[in-house]
Amino acid sequence: MIRSAHPRQRATGTTRKAALGLAATALALTALPAMTPQAHAASDPLARYHHQRLDWKSCVLGPDDATGKELEQAGAECADVTVPLDYAHPGGRTITVAISRIRATDTAHRVGPLLLNGGGPGGQTIGDPPWVGKAMKDVAARFDVIGVDPRFVGRSTPLDCHWPTGSAFRGAGADRAGFDRMAAFSRDLAERCRRYAGDVVPYATTRNTARDMDVIRAALGERRISYLGYSYGSYLGQVYTSMFPGRTDRLVLDGVIDPDAYGPRLLRGVGKANRHALQGWASWAAARDATYGLGRTRAAVLATVDRLQAAATRKPLRIGEHRVDEHILPLILFNGLSQDNASAYGDFARAVQDLRRAADRQRVTPSPWLAEVLGFELTGSASAYGSVQTAILCGDVAAPRNPDTYWRDIQRARARDALFGPVTDNLNPCAFWDRPRERPTHITTDAPALLVNATGDPRTVYEGAAAVRRAWPSSRLVTLRGADQHAVFGVYGSACADDTVNAYLATGRLPAKDVGCDAHGR
Repeated sequence: MIRSAHPRQRATGTTRKAALGLAATALALTALPAMTPQAHAASDPLARYHHQRLDWKSCVLGPDDATGKELEQAGAECADVTVPLDYAHPGGRTITVAISRIRATDTAHRVGPLLLNGGGPGGQTIGDPPWVGKAMKDVAARFDVIGVDPRFVGRSTPLDCHWPTGSAFRGAGADRAGFDRMAAFSRDLAERCRRYAGDVVPYATTRNTARDMDVIRAALGERRISYLGYSYGSYLGQVYTSMFPGRTDRLVLDGVIDPDAYGPRLLRGVGKANRHALQGWASWAAARDATYGLGRTRAAVLATVDRLQAAATRKPLRIGEHRVDEHILPLILFNGLSQDNASAYGDFARAVQDLRRAADRQRVTPSPWLAEVLGFELTGSASAYGSVQTAILCGDVAAPRNPDTYWRDIQRARARDALFGPVTDNLNPCAFWDRPRERPTHITTDAPALLVNATGDPRTVYEGAAAVRRAWPSSRLVTLRGADQHAVFGVYGSACADDTVNAYLATGRLPAKDVGCDAHGR
């Protein structure tokens, strides 16, 4: 999915102020008889992984390791979990998955481990236990809060295709020539992954990540885990629950992906929500015209945005050392629309100011948020992130191979939204990827989970949460009404939503019915 602020960044304010079963209690596993090590090995081909001894140590990797220092200050410890590269051949090559842990302090009422995933796919989560623990308030004392860098992410065994960008996504451009350039760009990214990481790319999948989660569960000595997953993490949670039924306790999915819509073309269908978010930001900016000067009405601000796209189509905009063309500019605008708060809106408004000055051929030094986005999109500094994200999306679900399929879809989407349609329906490297080695996971027909979504979420649209709620009758849905917000719990600042999640984590009992929260009431 196109990069937006990680929940940790949203919650701590670093860059954006800121990705269902029988009853409310989850199924318990049948008690297993004690086994000798030899019996374990005979009956369990993963015994060497399930029964490994974890070496817990300091999370600090060096003097400049800010994440490690934050974890250490919160009382966390870290370990590497060994897992097979290929679960079909568990005796072969191994890789490591890095985890962190803040242990429960209320041992008398300990629930067990709460595994975290912050989304992406490809996002680091090892540093999340401190801010998630704060969001959980007193409930955190009852859990071992576990951050996980999934396979090939962050501190885990790496995967890097040596891309010149951190994202495989681009706008298609105004005409077929522009689209053909993006097809060549996507083909090159796919070839780089074959060249530089072809030995591991086939094993970067959600199903393997779920298998790793179950190894972590066993290595921790637990029969069940609780789970909190944001954005893509909601899909991972659905896959884990489906592959390992009965092994989840409390399950919270925030920013819920409809599994029927998941795959390389994940962004199809989000254009309307992003247009709504853009309009909401434009109204906010218009009310602050004295500060930003982008227009006194929403229509005037939106016209400014349209002029920027037209200018970038005629000639790339020069911003610092970067050139922003018709393929990149809509990505910048798209990236600015995931958080519904004044800090994020201000960052975005300053970026649009910079872009307007560049369109007027002025010399521009980008504001901090824009500089970060440009570095992500136009340099190789985040190559590993984009490589892993794309490998997972392409490895999970096959994409159409014929570029003409995408071109036809783009033309239809462009008629609905000339700015975002060529982004949401464009091709990406998955059109040139090797076929997935496994079929997509058949998601279970029911499981008791707490689903959380904002009505205006521009990334994981509300319709996805509603679809999962219908598919999982035992689940409950917490709806944040009136916010164009991606990720809610511990991020947006809704006491209603946060209290509902914490009550469920504390008791294991889902609300009697779905819960509605007013965004403006916080």
